[in-house]
Amino acid sequence: MMDETEFWEIIDSTREAAEGDPEEHAELLVERLLQLDPDSVLDFARHFEARYNRAYQWDLWGAAAVLLGGASDDAFDYFRCWLIGQGREVFESAVHEPDALADLLDDFDEDIDGDGEELGYAADEAYEQLTGADAPDLGIPVQSAEPAGTPFDLDDDAVLAGRFPRLWERFGGG
Repeated sequence: MMDETEFWEIIDSTREAAEGDPEEHAELLVERLLQLDPDSVLDFARHFEARYNRAYQWDLWGAAAVLLGGASDDAFDYFRCWLIGQGREVFESAVHEPDALADLLDDFDEDIDGDGEELGYAADEAYEQLTGADAPDLGIPVQSAEPAGTPFDLDDDAVLAGRFPRLWERFGGG
């Protein structure tokens, strides 16, 4: 059974080896997961999915909107995968205080950063390669229909600047 520490070690080692390239990170993650048995890959997937669901918050969506210059449903999904890929410290800090991303990110290139779509598929891909079958249901409760927290207008620059002053100062306002 994979524990939380092992989950984050896999994320960190593959991110560091990828040197900031999200596609390379996903490829290295699949390669690393292929070294595990199928049950361990499913454990990894459960850890990933639980964090993905935990990051389904209005405030994180607002932070993503600042960083990405707007964030559709899909863009926010991919942002949450990318956020997990940044490692435990960045993920946990952002979940607790999204504006802290202003201090945690050295820089942010919206053309390559923030899109972790492929990271979200890594465990499924590894499981399929190992077993020849699709991954079974993980038994994780489905995320709620609405993000956690209080909704606000993600398209209103004044609202975003007020809620995320440090992020807005560094990355917002185009």
